[in-house]
This record gives sequence, structure tokens and C-alpha cells, in this order.
Amino acid sequence: MIVFDLCCKNTGHVFEIWFGSSADYEDQKARGLVSCPYCGSTDVDKAVMAPNVAPKGNARSETLPATISAAANTPTPEQFKAMVAKLAEIQGKMLEGSDYVGAKFADEARSMHLGEQDARPIHGQTSIEEAKALIEEGVPVAPLLLPVRPPNSEN
Repeated sequence: MIVFDLCCKNTGHVFEIWFGSSADYEDQKARGLVSCPYCGSTDVDKAVMAPNVAPKGNARSETLPATISAAANTPTPEQFKAMVAKLAEIQGKMLEGSDYVGAKFADEARSMHLGEQDARPIHGQTSIEEAKALIEEGVPVAPLLLPVRPPNSEN
């Protein structure tokens, strides 16, 4: 097995992919089977990467500082955790004053859209099929980026 860092020429996304060999990579790339997992573009090439050379038995092991990312466009685990925490904070502020309606979300949203009840901000749960049906009916809905625990469900 061999691992390559690949770079999307369109966006600069850098990602890692494992192949059975260099020939496997070349074959899959030629057939258009290698694509960016972020945007789907097949216009990708090998990124510059350091060779994985095993140290000599008597060599001291040097480690890189934790602030250096493995790839230029990839956040460190600490940066990623901070981004998710900030996203959760923003989503929490957006949901302030919103009523949690649980599994009744689709019925409540449709009822408000039809004027059968007063409009108010709500959030809850529904299936993908039901969400698509709401959108087709013109009901303004949007998915939440992070999961939300129902009220009073905290341990």
C-alpha cells in the first residue's frame, strides 16, 4: 500500500488517499476515478509531500510542533475542535427563542405555511423524504449543521 497527498487544482483542497501501488494511482487517475472528496473535481494531482524515511536505529526522534498542519489547507485537530465549538455556539444563538417540536416538525412547518397556525421559529426532526416534500411545497426549511438534543434529555 502507498499513500499520496493529492491536491485539487480547482480549489486547492489537499487530501490523502491510499493506493495499492503507484501504478494503481496512475491507472485510476487515467480512468477518472480519482476525485476530490470535498468538491468532486477529478482535476487533481499529487501534492508535494515529504518522503516517509525510517530513522536509523541510533537516531534521535524529532517531532514537529503541534501547530504545524499536515497539509496547508488542513486544520489541526485543535483548530477543527475550535471551529466546531464556534459553529455550535452560533447554531445555539440561532435557536434561541425557537420551539423544539420534535418529530412533529413537518406537520408544524406545513401548518404554519398554510396559515393554519401563527408562524413562529421551530426546530425538530424529520426524514429526508419529508424535508424534500416540504421544500417542493415551498415551505421554508433548512437543515441544522449539528445535531440538537431535545430539551430535558441531558444526563
